[in-house]
Amino acid sequence: MNNQNKIVVGISIGDLNGIGSEVVLKTLQDPRILDFFTPVIFASLEIMNFFKNHYHIECNLFGIDKLDAINHKKINVFNTWKESVTINFGSENPKIGSYAIKSLSASVAALKSNKVDVLVTAPINKSSIQSEDFNYPGHTDFLNSELEGESLMLMIKDSLRIGLLTDHVAVKDISKKITKELIEKKIKTVKDSLVKDFGIGKPKIAVLGINPHNGDHGVIGSEDDTLLRPVLKNLFDEGILVYGPYAADSFFGSGNFENFDAIIASYHDQGLVPFKTLSFGKGVNYTSGLNKIRTSPDHGTAFDIAGKNIADHASFKAAVFNAIHIFNKREEHQVLSNNPLKTSTNKKPFYKKKQ
Repeated sequence: MNNQNKIVVGISIGDLNGIGSEVVLKTLQDPRILDFFTPVIFASLEIMNFFKNHYHIECNLFGIDKLDAINHKKINVFNTWKESVTINFGSENPKIGSYAIKSLSASVAALKSNKVDVLVTAPINKSSIQSEDFNYPGHTDFLNSELEGESLMLMIKDSLRIGLLTDHVAVKDISKKITKELIEKKIKTVKDSLVKDFGIGKPKIAVLGINPHNGDHGVIGSEDDTLLRPVLKNLFDEGILVYGPYAADSFFGSGNFENFDAIIASYHDQGLVPFKTLSFGKGVNYTSGLNKIRTSPDHGTAFDIAGKNIADHASFKAAVFNAIHIFNKREEHQVLSNNPLKTSTNKKPFYKKKQ
Protein backbone atom coordinates (compact mmCIF):
# COMPACT_ATOMS: atom_id res chain seq x y z
CA MET A 1 0.00 0.00 0.00
CA ASN A 2 1.60 3.28 -1.07
CA ASN A 3 1.78 6.65 0.71
CA GLN A 4 -1.09 8.06 -1.34
CA ASN A 5 -3.45 5.69 0.52
CA LYS A 6 -2.66 7.12 3.94
CA ILE A 7 -5.49 8.88 5.73
CA VAL A 8 -5.25 12.64 5.28
CA VAL A 9 -5.94 14.53 8.52
CA GLY A 10 -7.06 18.13 8.09
CA ILE A 11 -6.25 20.44 11.00
CA SER A 12 -7.88 23.81 11.60
CA ILE A 13 -5.50 25.97 13.62
CA GLY A 14 -8.00 27.60 15.97
CA ASP A 15 -7.31 30.87 17.80
CA LEU A 16 -3.76 31.92 16.98
CA ASN A 17 -3.40 33.68 20.34
CA GLY A 18 -4.19 30.46 22.21
CA ILE A 19 -2.40 27.14 22.65
CA GLY A 20 -3.71 25.55 19.45
CA SER A 21 -0.54 26.01 17.43
CA GLU A 22 1.56 24.65 20.29
CA VAL A 23 -0.42 21.42 20.76
CA VAL A 24 -0.63 20.90 16.98
CA LEU A 25 3.12 21.18 16.47
CA LYS A 26 3.96 19.13 19.55
CA THR A 27 1.69 16.37 18.26
CA LEU A 28 3.37 16.40 14.84
CA GLN A 29 7.02 16.86 15.89
CA ASP A 30 7.83 13.14 16.04
CA PRO A 31 8.78 12.23 12.43
CA ARG A 32 7.33 8.73 12.92
CA ILE A 33 3.87 10.31 12.98
CA LEU A 34 4.03 10.48 9.17
CA ASP A 35 4.01 6.68 9.05
CA PHE A 36 0.41 6.73 10.25
CA PHE A 37 -1.25 9.64 8.45
CA THR A 38 -0.68 12.74 6.33
CA PRO A 39 -1.34 16.03 8.17
CA VAL A 40 -2.61 19.19 6.46
CA ILE A 41 -2.68 22.33 8.62
CA PHE A 42 -4.96 25.12 7.40
CA ALA A 43 -3.12 28.36 8.22
CA SER A 44 -0.07 29.88 6.51
CA LEU A 45 3.50 28.67 6.25
CA GLU A 46 4.74 32.01 7.60
CA ILE A 47 2.70 31.86 10.80
CA MET A 48 3.45 28.17 11.39
CA ASN A 49 7.18 28.82 11.02
CA PHE A 50 6.81 31.62 13.57
CA PHE A 51 5.20 29.19 16.02
CA LYS A 52 7.76 26.50 15.26
CA ASN A 53 10.60 28.89 16.09
CA HIS A 54 8.84 30.33 19.13
CA TYR A 55 8.33 26.88 20.67
CA HIS A 56 11.72 25.54 19.45
CA ILE A 57 10.04 22.60 17.75
CA GLU A 58 11.91 20.79 15.01
CA CYS A 59 9.62 19.57 12.24
CA ASN A 60 9.56 19.70 8.46
CA LEU A 61 6.76 22.02 7.31
CA PHE A 62 5.80 22.01 3.64
CA GLY A 63 3.78 24.91 2.28
CA ILE A 64 1.16 24.26 -0.42
CA ASP A 65 -1.27 26.51 -2.28
CA LYS A 66 -3.38 23.70 -3.75
CA LEU A 67 -4.66 20.61 -2.00
CA ASP A 68 -3.69 18.53 -5.01
CA ALA A 69 -0.06 19.26 -4.07
CA ILE A 70 -0.20 17.44 -0.71
CA ASN A 71 3.11 15.75 0.11
CA HIS A 72 2.52 12.50 1.98
CA LYS A 73 6.02 12.52 3.47
CA LYS A 74 5.78 15.93 5.13
CA ILE A 75 3.65 18.11 7.38
CA ASN A 76 1.62 20.10 4.89
CA VAL A 77 0.55 23.70 5.55
CA PHE A 78 -2.19 24.87 3.23
CA ASN A 79 -1.77 28.63 2.79
CA THR A 80 -5.25 29.78 3.76
CA TRP A 81 -4.11 33.42 3.84
CA LYS A 82 -1.05 35.24 2.54
CA GLU A 83 -0.72 38.29 4.79
CA SER A 84 1.41 38.52 7.93
CA VAL A 85 -0.37 38.19 11.28
CA THR A 86 0.69 39.79 14.56
CA ILE A 87 0.42 37.42 17.51
CA ASN A 88 -0.37 38.61 21.03
CA PHE A 89 -0.54 35.44 23.12
CA GLY A 90 -3.39 35.26 25.58
CA SER A 91 -5.34 38.13 24.04
CA GLU A 92 -8.93 37.93 22.83
CA ASN A 93 -9.03 39.63 19.43
CA PRO A 94 -11.79 39.61 16.77
CA LYS A 95 -9.17 40.01 14.02
CA ILE A 96 -7.42 36.86 15.22
CA GLY A 97 -10.83 35.23 15.47
CA SER A 98 -11.39 35.93 11.78
CA TYR A 99 -8.29 33.88 10.93
CA ALA A 100 -9.64 31.00 13.02
CA ILE A 101 -12.79 31.08 10.89
CA LYS A 102 -10.77 31.27 7.66
CA SER A 103 -8.94 28.14 8.75
CA LEU A 104 -12.13 26.37 9.81
CA SER A 105 -14.04 27.28 6.64
CA ALA A 106 -11.21 26.14 4.37
CA SER A 107 -10.72 22.88 6.26
CA VAL A 108 -14.45 22.07 6.21
CA ALA A 109 -14.56 22.79 2.47
CA ALA A 110 -11.66 20.35 2.01
CA LEU A 111 -13.49 17.78 4.13
CA LYS A 112 -16.66 18.12 2.07
CA SER A 113 -14.74 17.72 -1.19
CA ASN A 114 -12.82 14.67 0.14
CA LYS A 115 -9.45 16.42 -0.08
CA VAL A 116 -8.98 15.48 3.57
CA ASP A 117 -10.50 12.38 5.18
CA VAL A 118 -11.07 13.63 8.73
CA LEU A 119 -10.94 16.99 10.49
CA VAL A 120 -9.33 17.80 13.84
CA THR A 121 -10.01 21.30 15.16
CA ALA A 122 -7.80 23.27 17.52
CA PRO A 123 -9.68 25.41 20.09
CA ILE A 124 -11.40 28.66 19.15
CA ASN A 125 -12.58 31.54 21.31
CA LYS A 126 -16.37 31.64 21.03
CA SER A 127 -16.49 35.42 21.51
CA SER A 128 -13.81 36.53 19.07
CA ILE A 129 -15.17 34.40 16.19
CA GLN A 130 -18.52 36.19 16.10
CA SER A 131 -19.15 38.40 13.06
CA GLU A 132 -21.79 39.17 10.43
CA ASP A 133 -20.52 36.21 8.41
CA PHE A 134 -20.18 33.78 11.34
CA ASN A 135 -22.74 33.75 14.12
CA TYR A 136 -22.54 30.17 15.37
CA PRO A 137 -21.89 29.35 19.06
CA GLY A 138 -18.99 27.10 18.08
CA HIS A 139 -17.65 24.31 15.91
CA THR A 140 -20.52 21.87 16.34
CA ASP A 141 -23.28 24.19 15.15
CA PHE A 142 -21.23 25.31 12.16
CA LEU A 143 -20.45 21.73 11.15
CA ASN A 144 -24.10 20.80 11.54
CA SER A 145 -25.00 23.49 9.01
CA GLU A 146 -22.28 22.47 6.54
CA LEU A 147 -22.42 18.67 6.64
CA GLU A 148 -25.09 16.01 6.24
CA GLY A 149 -26.79 14.52 9.28
CA GLU A 150 -27.67 15.73 12.77
CA SER A 151 -24.70 16.58 14.98
CA LEU A 152 -24.31 15.40 18.55
CA MET A 153 -21.44 16.23 20.88
CA LEU A 154 -19.93 12.97 22.16
CA MET A 155 -17.10 13.23 24.67
CA ILE A 156 -14.89 10.14 24.55
CA LYS A 157 -12.01 8.69 26.56
CA ASP A 158 -11.40 4.99 26.00
CA SER A 159 -14.69 3.25 26.95
CA LEU A 160 -16.19 6.38 28.55
CA ARG A 161 -18.53 8.16 26.12
CA ILE A 162 -20.89 10.95 27.16
CA GLY A 163 -23.42 12.57 24.84
CA LEU A 164 -25.81 15.46 25.49
CA LEU A 165 -29.50 16.07 24.90
CA THR A 166 -28.79 19.82 24.95
CA ASP A 167 -25.37 21.42 24.70
CA HIS A 168 -24.77 25.18 24.60
CA VAL A 169 -28.14 26.12 26.06
CA ALA A 170 -28.78 28.45 29.01
CA VAL A 171 -29.85 26.56 32.13
CA LYS A 172 -33.19 28.40 32.26
CA ASP A 173 -34.07 27.09 28.78
CA ILE A 174 -33.07 23.43 29.18
CA SER A 175 -36.44 21.91 30.09
CA LYS A 176 -38.14 23.78 27.24
CA LYS A 177 -35.65 22.36 24.74
CA ILE A 178 -36.05 18.72 25.78
CA THR A 179 -38.89 17.14 23.81
CA LYS A 180 -39.97 13.61 22.93
CA GLU A 181 -38.61 14.10 19.41
CA LEU A 182 -35.26 15.40 20.69
CA ILE A 183 -34.80 12.52 23.12
CA GLU A 184 -35.58 9.93 20.45
CA LYS A 185 -33.29 11.57 17.90
CA LYS A 186 -30.32 11.91 20.25
CA ILE A 187 -30.55 8.37 21.60
CA LYS A 188 -30.80 6.90 18.09
CA THR A 189 -27.86 9.04 16.96
CA VAL A 190 -25.71 7.76 19.83
CA LYS A 191 -26.80 4.18 19.19
CA ASP A 192 -25.95 4.41 15.47
CA SER A 193 -22.59 6.02 16.25
CA LEU A 194 -21.67 3.27 18.71
CA VAL A 195 -22.42 0.67 16.04
CA LYS A 196 -20.82 2.35 13.02
CA ASP A 197 -18.03 4.42 14.60
CA PHE A 198 -16.96 2.17 17.47
CA GLY A 199 -17.90 -1.31 16.29
CA ILE A 200 -20.21 -2.12 19.23
CA GLY A 201 -22.89 -4.51 17.98
CA LYS A 202 -25.51 -4.17 20.75
CA PRO A 203 -24.62 -1.02 22.68
CA LYS A 204 -26.02 -0.31 26.15
CA ILE A 205 -26.94 3.34 26.74
CA ALA A 206 -27.72 5.06 30.06
CA VAL A 207 -29.73 8.28 30.25
CA LEU A 208 -29.41 10.71 33.16
CA GLY A 209 -32.48 12.38 34.63
CA ILE A 210 -33.50 15.94 33.82
CA ASN A 211 -34.20 16.99 37.41
CA PRO A 212 -32.30 16.32 40.66
CA HIS A 213 -33.13 12.83 41.96
CA ASN A 214 -35.19 12.29 38.77
CA GLY A 215 -37.74 14.72 40.18
CA ASP A 216 -38.51 12.64 43.32
CA HIS A 217 -41.86 11.58 41.87
CA GLY A 218 -42.86 15.10 40.96
CA VAL A 219 -41.66 16.88 44.11
CA ILE A 220 -38.75 18.58 42.25
CA GLY A 221 -40.12 18.33 38.73
CA SER A 222 -42.34 16.14 36.58
CA GLU A 223 -40.37 15.92 33.31
CA ASP A 224 -38.60 12.67 34.20
CA ASP A 225 -41.87 10.83 34.87
CA THR A 226 -44.10 12.38 32.22
CA LEU A 227 -41.59 12.79 29.37
CA LEU A 228 -38.32 10.92 29.77
CA ARG A 229 -39.46 7.55 31.17
CA PRO A 230 -42.15 6.91 28.51
CA VAL A 231 -39.74 7.70 25.68
CA LEU A 232 -37.07 5.39 27.10
CA LYS A 233 -39.61 2.58 27.50
CA ASN A 234 -40.79 2.94 23.90
CA LEU A 235 -37.23 2.89 22.57
CA PHE A 236 -36.38 -0.13 24.72
CA ASP A 237 -39.45 -1.92 23.36
CA GLU A 238 -38.14 -1.15 19.85
CA GLY A 239 -34.94 -3.04 20.66
CA ILE A 240 -32.62 -0.21 21.68
CA LEU A 241 -30.83 -1.11 24.93
CA VAL A 242 -31.44 2.20 26.69
CA TYR A 243 -31.79 2.42 30.47
CA GLY A 244 -32.76 5.08 32.98
CA PRO A 245 -33.32 7.75 33.90
CA TYR A 246 -30.56 7.62 36.49
CA ALA A 247 -30.05 10.24 39.18
CA ALA A 248 -27.02 12.18 37.96
CA ASP A 249 -25.56 13.00 41.39
CA SER A 250 -24.62 9.40 42.22
CA PHE A 251 -24.26 7.84 38.78
CA PHE A 252 -20.53 8.47 38.32
CA GLY A 253 -19.43 8.28 41.93
CA SER A 254 -20.96 4.83 42.26
CA GLY A 255 -19.08 3.59 39.20
CA ASN A 256 -22.35 2.71 37.45
CA PHE A 257 -21.13 4.47 34.31
CA GLU A 258 -18.71 1.60 33.71
CA ASN A 259 -21.65 -0.71 32.91
CA PHE A 260 -22.61 1.20 29.76
CA ASP A 261 -21.16 1.90 26.33
CA ALA A 262 -22.42 5.49 26.42
CA ILE A 263 -24.18 7.89 28.75
CA ILE A 264 -26.54 10.64 27.64
CA ALA A 265 -26.77 13.68 29.92
CA SER A 266 -29.64 16.15 29.80
CA TYR A 267 -27.49 19.25 29.64
CA HIS A 268 -23.93 20.50 29.20
CA ASP A 269 -22.53 20.60 32.75
CA GLN A 270 -24.38 17.46 33.86
CA GLY A 271 -22.27 15.52 31.36
CA LEU A 272 -19.07 17.50 30.99
CA VAL A 273 -18.30 18.11 34.66
CA PRO A 274 -17.94 14.37 35.43
CA PHE A 275 -16.27 13.71 32.08
CA LYS A 276 -13.58 16.32 32.59
CA THR A 277 -13.15 15.29 36.22
CA LEU A 278 -12.45 11.73 35.13
CA SER A 279 -10.36 12.40 32.03
CA PHE A 280 -9.43 16.07 31.60
CA GLY A 281 -6.43 16.60 29.35
CA LYS A 282 -6.80 13.24 27.64
CA GLY A 283 -10.41 13.28 26.47
CA VAL A 284 -11.74 14.02 23.01
CA ASN A 285 -14.77 15.91 21.72
CA TYR A 286 -16.26 13.97 18.81
CA THR A 287 -19.05 15.41 16.64
CA SER A 288 -21.05 12.28 15.95
CA GLY A 289 -24.10 11.95 13.72
CA LEU A 290 -22.59 13.61 10.64
CA ASN A 291 -21.44 12.12 7.34
CA LYS A 292 -17.88 13.33 8.02
CA ILE A 293 -15.60 12.90 11.02
CA ARG A 294 -14.51 15.76 13.26
CA THR A 295 -12.74 15.59 16.61
CA SER A 296 -11.12 18.15 18.90
CA PRO A 297 -9.29 18.22 22.23
CA ASP A 298 -11.31 18.49 25.44
CA HIS A 299 -9.88 21.90 26.38
CA GLY A 300 -10.17 25.48 25.20
CA THR A 301 -7.71 28.16 24.08
CA ALA A 302 -6.06 28.34 27.53
CA PHE A 303 -5.11 32.00 27.12
CA ASP A 304 -3.52 31.98 30.59
CA ILE A 305 -0.68 29.70 29.44
CA ALA A 306 -0.58 30.56 25.73
CA GLY A 307 2.90 31.13 24.34
CA LYS A 308 4.66 29.74 27.43
CA ASN A 309 5.51 26.35 25.91
CA ILE A 310 3.91 24.43 28.79
CA ALA A 311 0.70 23.19 27.16
CA ASP A 312 0.03 19.44 27.27
CA HIS A 313 -0.74 18.10 23.79
CA ALA A 314 -2.07 14.71 24.96
CA SER A 315 -5.71 15.59 24.25
CA PHE A 316 -4.99 16.93 20.77
CA LYS A 317 -2.95 13.83 19.94
CA ALA A 318 -5.81 11.67 21.22
CA ALA A 319 -8.20 13.64 19.01
CA VAL A 320 -6.07 12.85 15.94
CA PHE A 321 -5.85 9.13 16.59
CA ASN A 322 -9.49 8.85 17.61
CA ALA A 323 -10.48 10.47 14.31
CA ILE A 324 -8.36 7.91 12.46
CA HIS A 325 -9.80 5.05 14.51
CA ILE A 326 -13.37 6.16 13.84
CA PHE A 327 -12.61 6.55 10.12
CA ASN A 328 -11.36 2.97 9.99
CA LYS A 329 -14.35 1.66 11.94
CA ARG A 330 -16.72 3.38 9.51
CA GLU A 331 -14.86 1.87 6.58
CA GLU A 332 -15.01 -1.55 8.23
CA HIS A 333 -18.73 -1.18 8.94
CA GLN A 334 -19.34 -0.19 5.33
CA VAL A 335 -17.44 -3.22 4.06
CA LEU A 336 -19.30 -5.59 6.38
CA SER A 337 -22.65 -4.01 5.51
CA ASN A 338 -21.98 -4.44 1.80
CA ASN A 339 -20.63 -7.97 2.33
CA PRO A 340 -22.53 -9.40 5.33
CA LEU A 341 -20.83 -12.80 5.09
CA LYS A 342 -17.35 -11.26 5.13
CA THR A 343 -15.74 -11.41 8.57
CA SER A 344 -12.45 -9.64 7.94
CA THR A 345 -10.74 -7.23 5.58
CA ASN A 346 -7.21 -6.79 4.35
CA LYS A 347 -7.26 -3.12 5.23
CA LYS A 348 -4.33 -2.12 7.39
CA PRO A 349 -4.83 0.12 10.46
CA PHE A 350 -4.59 3.88 9.81
CA TYR A 351 -4.96 3.47 6.06
CA LYS A 352 -7.83 4.03 3.67
CA LYS A 353 -9.06 1.12 1.67
CA LYS A 354 -8.14 1.26 -2.00
CA GLN A 355 -10.81 2.67 -4.31
